[in-house]
Amino acid sequence: MNNKNSKLKKLTSMRLFMPIVCLIIIILVATVTIPDFLSVTIKNGTPYGYLVDVINRASELVILAVGMTLVTAASGGQDISVGAVMAVAAAVCCQILSGGEVSVTTLAAPIILALLAALAASALCGAFNGFLVAKLNIQPMVATLILYTAGRGIAQLITNGQITYIRVDSYQVFGSYIGKFPIPTPVIIAVIVVLLVYLVLKRTALGLYIESVGINSTASRLVGLNSTMIKFLTYVICGILAGVAGFVASSRIYSADANNIGLNLEMDAILAVALGGNVLSGGKFSLMGSVIGAYTIQALTTVLYGMNVSADQLPVYKAIVVIIIVVLQSPVFKKKLNTWKTKKKAAYAVEGGNR
Repeated sequence: MNNKNSKLKKLTSMRLFMPIVCLIIIILVATVTIPDFLSVTIKNGTPYGYLVDVINRASELVILAVGMTLVTAASGGQDISVGAVMAVAAAVCCQILSGGEVSVTTLAAPIILALLAALAASALCGAFNGFLVAKLNIQPMVATLILYTAGRGIAQLITNGQITYIRVDSYQVFGSYIGKFPIPTPVIIAVIVVLLVYLVLKRTALGLYIESVGINSTASRLVGLNSTMIKFLTYVICGILAGVAGFVASSRIYSADANNIGLNLEMDAILAVALGGNVLSGGKFSLMGSVIGAYTIQALTTVLYGMNVSADQLPVYKAIVVIIIVVLQSPVFKKKLNTWKTKKKAAYAVEGGNR
């Protein structure tokens, strides 16, 4: 009996236990409210279904959540400008591909050139945020509020206030499918991003440095770590990943829509990090937890739409569910629960002794 309790305690104490449980609960609710949620059909070699939609549509959020995790861990704050940076990257990319035209059917420049320019622009945005946070010690939420406010205006300036359309198959493929390959391209890009960042964090000391700086920046500096540079680097990485997400999002709709690309995704990215069991005040982090959190958020969104919840009401229901999940995962709640369990066991022991 004690062995079973020990195994159960070890299982529940794992960092990914609660994020996985939350995702499973959302999927179970989805199967009840949407009977064909788990059903996948194949048409012309392409899979269709709610589950495919969740995995596909969560791709941009997964990419953003990876960058947000690093920023949160290192600086103890969040980058709320990532949605606007997505719009800037999309604007730069589509403007280069269109050659300044509003709508094109042939590319004015190679896609790789446009992508590199978009990533350079998003990296510059990340460097701007990183400079304000790491060098000037401005609170992350306040520092990134600048681009959160001005980013979409910058994107509008780049596109001259127009929605730039790229009606070219070779560009649209990054937001749909590669030929008859059954896996959506955005999913492949998201997997590549997660694997690359995971390998960099595991094969180098960067992950350890980020956690160290997040736990105690002053102590890290005293032992020889350049905490300013590490924080700055996480914001640059976050900016670049926002650029990748912007590229994928613009390819989905084959255009640069500065008003709608990445809209409100920064909030979902922060929620994904929280649902992944990461502490928003910085320190130790779980990259895979944030990825699971991203899919949980997207599954929740799909479930609510399936229950005929309007787009205007969606944030209210989403907030209620997220609050419940975050409270269940909070250290304070877990401590209170453990204290209650200990008292209950003690009471049973006393009652048994009196008998």
